Amino acid sequence: MESVEVSEIGRFDIGLQELFCDYVPQVFRRADFRRWREWGEWNDDYRAFALMEAGRVVANTSVMRMRLVLEGREVMGYQLGAVGCLPSHRRRGLARVVMNAALDACGDAPVLLFANPTVRQFYPRFGFQPQIQTLFAATYDAVSEGPPTPTLSLDDVEVRAGLAALSSEGLPSTERFGARGYATVASWPVANGFARPLRQLGTDAWAFAGVEGETLYLDDVFAREPFDLRAWIPRLIDRPIRSIRFGFTPERYWPEAVTAGEDMEADLFVRNFHPSQEAHRFPVMAHT
Repeated sequence: MESVEVSEIGRFDIGLQELFCDYVPQVFRRADFRRWREWGEWNDDYRAFALMEAGRVVANTSVMRMRLVLEGREVMGYQLGAVGCLPSHRRRGLARVVMNAALDACGDAPVLLFANPTVRQFYPRFGFQPQIQTLFAATYDAVSEGPPTPTLSLDDVEVRAGLAALSSEGLPSTERFGARGYATVASWPVANGFARPLRQLGTDAWAFAGVEGETLYLDDVFAREPFDLRAWIPRLIDRPIRSIRFGFTPERYWPEAVTAGEDMEADLFVRNFHPSQEAHRFPVMAHT
């Protein structure tokens, strides 16, 4: 441990960012930060706390500053991500070191993270509590009608700026447990090819959405003003659908949606706050 030191990697630490980008796919096989970084999305909200050894990153915990929305109140908080350690350096307590460094930077603010279910025992050691995430669905029969809504590409700098403006200045997709201003979080799965298409619903409403089978998946909605989402469904689909699945709590856009089980894909852990007592799902496009 004598040769290991924690480095904080910020927006302007270009050389250390390169080392971080080398590290990530060694721990998270399908993840990459290079395209996201090339888009200029690594801003002052994102910091990586990395352990360096022999000129490379061997363990890391990243901190994303976020404007959380808790029961309609906006609260400054943080979300952790990219938590891990090189396979060759495990069982040395390095993950604990970077976790403590990251949490020191968060202070007493609310902190959340989404984790692989295989590490459920790790995060409670740092004061995190597990929280259930609920799936929401609606039975809805619809057929495609009218011109399809345009698909937007985040390769376009103006589209990225538009998403940032809608996310920061518009309505959060849910008031129950969500966030605002997280365009740089939403752009990461896009840069990695994980996200559903971004569709334009009029001038000031965009949605990440796609059809699979007979289901429309609405992962998130970014809008400046309230609007009738239902009216846009026929233009969002290219085949008949019989149901909708929501990647967020849809109390604003589809209040009659029902709970459809528990989200088992990623475990939510929270620290220094309690989310809504009502069923909720933190928007999937806001996960780091």
